[in-house]
Amino acid sequence: MKYDAVIIGAGHNGLAAAVELAKNGWSVAVAEASAEAGGAVKTREATLPGFRHDLCAMNLSMFAGSAFFNSNKDELVAHGLGFVPAVHCFASVFRDHSYLGVSTDIEKTVAGIAALSPGDARAWREMVAEFGSDAPYIFGLLGSPMPSFAAAKLVWKAWRQKGTGWLYETAKLLLASPRDFLDSRFENPKLKAMMAAWGLHLDFAPEVAGGALFPYLESMANQSFGMVIGQGGADTIINAMTALLKTRGGDLLLGTAVEKIELENGRASGVRLADGRVLTANRAVISNAHPKLIFGKLLGRDPSRAGFDAKLEKFRAGPGTMMIHLALDGLPDWRAGEALKHFAYVHIAPDMEMMSKAYAEAVGGLLPVEPALVVGQPTALDPSRAPDGKHVLWVQVRVLPAEIRGDAKGEIEGRTWDGIKDAYAERVLDILDIHAPGIRSQILGRSIFSPIDLERENPNLIGGDNLSGSHHLDQNFLFRPVAGYSRYKTPVKGLYLCGASTWPGAGTGAGSGFMLAQMLV
Repeated sequence: MKYDAVIIGAGHNGLAAAVELAKNGWSVAVAEASAEAGGAVKTREATLPGFRHDLCAMNLSMFAGSAFFNSNKDELVAHGLGFVPAVHCFASVFRDHSYLGVSTDIEKTVAGIAALSPGDARAWREMVAEFGSDAPYIFGLLGSPMPSFAAAKLVWKAWRQKGTGWLYETAKLLLASPRDFLDSRFENPKLKAMMAAWGLHLDFAPEVAGGALFPYLESMANQSFGMVIGQGGADTIINAMTALLKTRGGDLLLGTAVEKIELENGRASGVRLADGRVLTANRAVISNAHPKLIFGKLLGRDPSRAGFDAKLEKFRAGPGTMMIHLALDGLPDWRAGEALKHFAYVHIAPDMEMMSKAYAEAVGGLLPVEPALVVGQPTALDPSRAPDGKHVLWVQVRVLPAEIRGDAKGEIEGRTWDGIKDAYAERVLDILDIHAPGIRSQILGRSIFSPIDLERENPNLIGGDNLSGSHHLDQNFLFRPVAGYSRYKTPVKGLYLCGASTWPGAGTGAGSGFMLAQMLV
């Protein structure tokens, strides 16, 4: 079978590339080893019938604000895509059982901050105002290939309109640690902890350089634009994309593993499937799989590629993640107040010292005494995900070791995730119970995915790293995944990469797939 492009992996970036190429007249096939498309964006009845859980990704705000969605909005909506907005976006709970949250009503947000620090309330308003004028340039940079004329033009335009001082301040933001950035803008530790928790969604402890940008963007974007989740589940974007791909003539081959990338005169010419079939690619082979899987398994060794392969071998994973999915009789009874039942996310990461300690323990191979928890409450926004009066809870446990050397608390003796995941899940529930007493009595069913379970579910999540590679500065921007190859090309002619391992990294923004397709057509 012959196509213009063959895409390996039906994650949302691979699908975005396929949809865009098909839109421009290319014949496209997407081969996916799993029986269902979506990669890390899947929704499943993981606990009990009628309870729909987002297995990994839940927040679709990046997708809703993406260039890909903007380019295909009407057709995606026509194919069933739906969003549910969150008025109350995220909050953090603290050790004194108070909370601080961000709602789309700035007056409500500022009132909570002002109760802690009038000065911080003024600083928050100032930051939101600055964000309004800065956002087009920052998001424009994140939405441009790296490096590219478009990125350079954007920087030049920003310099002309906002001056050299703004460029210096933006460079400082890109390089700063969360702690340094937040300490320079605010005084109250609760506000700083609330924002810094976003750093752990990537792999940025408070002291890690380059980690300030994500807490800044998430806090300001949620305040300015709100948050959205998928109507009925995060898979709404996958269902709409696959339907649109088929409408545009593309082929989606599920349960179809790629065994080998075929080469002809040193150029990627197609793929050989596990069942022996060959899909020929006249113009491009695109991988939406982790580059270590491509260059470690699907391509043979080549001495001419030795330098690239050696650099890629050093591409580090971020810390591991555990997902705990709960079917509940009701929403958690938060000690900090009934208002928390209305928030999409509740972070249990009460101070930056705790975040730093958990991160250090995890990267040292130890089970953290007190991991950071991201508690998603999708049915607070979208009751359709559970039977009437019932709820689902999405608990992301950050950050964890992929390989266990010990337990920082000295209680769990096992050294394999298969042996200790239930015990560690009980530690998580103990923490949750502190802030939402009686949570165990509300549980109707549960499903636990350890870091190794996540890798088994999706081989791209190596060691349970749901980021497909650390986002530290030496693996971001021009260096993702390897210096000199940030524009999606590889040393193999005709073979391209997209996905979370490539610029602009993890998240549901479909950026790499969309930008790659735009560069190819």
